[in-house]
Amino acid sequence: MKAYQSVLALSVLALALSGCQTTNTGKGAAIGAATGAVLGKATGNHKDKRIFIGAAIGALAGAAIGDYMDKQEAEFRDALAGTGVEVVRDGNNMTLVMPSNITFASNQAVISGSFFNTLDGVAQVMNKYDKTYLNIIGHTDSTGAADHNQRLSEQRAMSVRNYLVSKQVLAARLQVQGMGESQPIASNSTESGKAQNRRVEIQIIPNQA
Repeated sequence: MKAYQSVLALSVLALALSGCQTTNTGKGAAIGAATGAVLGKATGNHKDKRIFIGAAIGALAGAAIGDYMDKQEAEFRDALAGTGVEVVRDGNNMTLVMPSNITFASNQAVISGSFFNTLDGVAQVMNKYDKTYLNIIGHTDSTGAADHNQRLSEQRAMSVRNYLVSKQVLAARLQVQGMGESQPIASNSTESGKAQNRRVEIQIIPNQA
């Protein structure tokens, strides 16, 4: 019980910090520090983590899950049409695939200004459909040292996370992962393949009762 009380206290701290900052950058950094502690305390067990998040965002059950995700998918496709973001549906889960040419400059983790409007659309849909949680995953190509690529992938995922938090997406819904160069979706032997591998993915998963 004490562990969950600690998590709750950290959640309150994260929300309090969001009200104390006046810029998106500061807000994202402050909430990022607090929420990292929240998710770290929550347990490394995926099932237990979903129980914690479920308490914050509510759960879906039965046939309602598919209907809820159908409506959310339709709104994502509408909001992200023409942006270069791919919406991939897999059962009741969904992934937004964001290639680096529309998100980050080469070897940088600062979000490109032209991508703000796209992330605003993501945040708007996420705030409307608040019974899902998000796993934000950064990926790189194989250029450079593996440890550098790992750090860069984590930093890019965190930049996306912090921006969504600054747009009022509940911090407790968000997890961040960096996969470095370990999960290519195309060959790293060509420039076009490398461009596909440099990406950020947002997995959108319903919180099931």
